[in-house]
Amino acid sequence: MSEQPRPSRTAAVIPAAGRGVRLGPGAPKALRALGGTPMLIHAVRAMAASRHVSLVVVVAPPAGAAEVRHLLDEHALPERTDFLVVPGGDTRQESVKRGLDALPDTVSTVLVHDAARPLVPVDTVDAVIEAVRDGAPAVVPALPLADTVKEVEPGAPGAPEPVLSTPVRARLRAVQTPQGFDRATLLRAHEQVAVDGEGATDDAGMVEQLGEPVVVVPGHEEAFKVTRPLDLVLAEAVLARRRANDGF
Repeated sequence: MSEQPRPSRTAAVIPAAGRGVRLGPGAPKALRALGGTPMLIHAVRAMAASRHVSLVVVVAPPAGAAEVRHLLDEHALPERTDFLVVPGGDTRQESVKRGLDALPDTVSTVLVHDAARPLVPVDTVDAVIEAVRDGAPAVVPALPLADTVKEVEPGAPGAPEPVLSTPVRARLRAVQTPQGFDRATLLRAHEQVAVDGEGATDDAGMVEQLGEPVVVVPGHEEAFKVTRPLDLVLAEAVLARRRANDGF
């Protein structure tokens, strides 16, 4: 008698172990308040808003796992979604790998989402998941660029830098998260792709180094990354508009 196949699940891993120095001194970036609620909670809710996501793994600062667990406990989160907190590593790549290692065997589709993108709409999350389930090993949401981009030879801060080339803008995209993956492919990328320095900033780039295809689905203008103080002002404005329109 053959075994019944295990049900397929989708999980989201949110690396939130960085300090976010460009936002200035204070709490780690993921714990900064947005509309009175930590950005991390907004990001967790954004993942859990998808009916496909049954587990969210938050990778916390190594010494802040207890604080993050307390945050999750004191904020209302969807009951249909399970939540798990694990301590992160020294680099983003190490933190994502620790999140992957915490996933149960039943998870076959994995999202990796920046805690600093707290306002990604659920339609974008669902589009990424559906593309992975349709057979793509790696999927990224992205937007066309509005600005012309120049490749330069990096110089000293503030000094003039010579232009090397001007890429064709129509072929360029600004990548967002969540990025979605077939679990086996993402695990293989983390096991086989060595990244120097601070580790990988883009999991899809690691999959590219394996020679596996990566596809793009439309991103959303509200899925921007909160990195600098002005980004936080914009995020507050977007959240205020949502609350005025949706009444939450």
